[in-house]
Amino acid sequence: MAALLEQYRKRIRTELDRVVDFWLKFSHDQQYGGFFTCLGKDGKIFDELKYVWLQGRQVWMYCRLYRTVKRFQRPEILKAAQSGGAFLQQFARVQSPDGPGKCAFCLTRDGRPVKVQRTIFSECFYVMAMDELSRVTGDKGMLADAESMMDQLVHWVRIDSSGLGRPQLTGDAPVNSMAVPMMLLCLVDQLTEGRERLVDKYRELSDWCVKQILQHVQRDGKAILENVSPDGKELPGCQGRLQNPGHALEAGWFLLQYAKTQGDTELQKLAVEKFMDVPFLTGWDAQHGGLFYFLDVDGHCPTQLEWNMKLWWPHCEALISYLMAYSHFREPAMLGKFTQVYDYTFSHFPDEKHGEWFGYLSQQGEVVLDFKGGPFKGFFHVPRCLYMCEKMLDHLLENGDS
Repeated sequence: MAALLEQYRKRIRTELDRVVDFWLKFSHDQQYGGFFTCLGKDGKIFDELKYVWLQGRQVWMYCRLYRTVKRFQRPEILKAAQSGGAFLQQFARVQSPDGPGKCAFCLTRDGRPVKVQRTIFSECFYVMAMDELSRVTGDKGMLADAESMMDQLVHWVRIDSSGLGRPQLTGDAPVNSMAVPMMLLCLVDQLTEGRERLVDKYRELSDWCVKQILQHVQRDGKAILENVSPDGKELPGCQGRLQNPGHALEAGWFLLQYAKTQGDTELQKLAVEKFMDVPFLTGWDAQHGGLFYFLDVDGHCPTQLEWNMKLWWPHCEALISYLMAYSHFREPAMLGKFTQVYDYTFSHFPDEKHGEWFGYLSQQGEVVLDFKGGPFKGFFHVPRCLYMCEKMLDHLLENGDS
């Protein structure tokens, strides 16, 4: 067993180094700051728009690597993270008549706003970036900025959503979308690391997020639905029947990580049995391998055109989930699922010639879109997965797993 885990660690470590090198080489904007994320298969820039989700994610990822992995404590990584953070602080927020408003979704190369989404996610990744950057620089102003934005997010989600700019239409029923409590739970984990004051401040919010996520366990525990009503009931139509296996798996490791910190053994078990086992059972393509992107719980054809494609990020979340579950419970079945996902992932997504990973494959596993970065794929899911898996494998091997 140790030899197998060492084999995984060696490949994952090598792949992480190659991915980091790709983004260091091709994504930095030396003129205006921040990062180019629309990168072709060979790293060539094909669009100069800057997406705030991805700017924040790249700052966070650089800082996390710099802070926690010795071989990444390199001046160029810290400098790039600081450049990205400065770009975000200067340009991410779109000014409104009442002062600083929402964060943009995308900006021009020099920071002018192009589009604003009526969601919370640009702000979420702004929080992640500022908090992690504050940890490597010691800048208390950045921490205050992150905490202030977090409080605004909580206000929008739980008190008054009018600041998002999305009118509540009479025919549009309120929805508990799993992405929202998931993301807030992720931010609580980020902000509270080593900070007892914030642990106390966000304790009730954490409990609320967990309860909201658990509402998505439906059909007597046999399905994880992406959208439910605010009181945890199924919604009608395609929206209510939607399943996203990758999202469920990501929620699984969020919940397991949280449950471990709380010593909640029941939640640990539920995280694995419902948010890891169920998505694998329903989401794995038995014919071609890999995880479907979307599914309909009643077997109808999903309306999302890419529903049967194999995307990079669900496989990243699956690798984290199953290795975390194995590391915690040491159940061979979890390592078996990790191995199955690992074999598919590493034989389909990495580009041996140019580096980094392709993101969008057909159901049959052929590359459909060959760019390495775009409006939604940046320096985040792949390196976060590789980083976390390397850390977990280090732990397993150092503790004599066999």
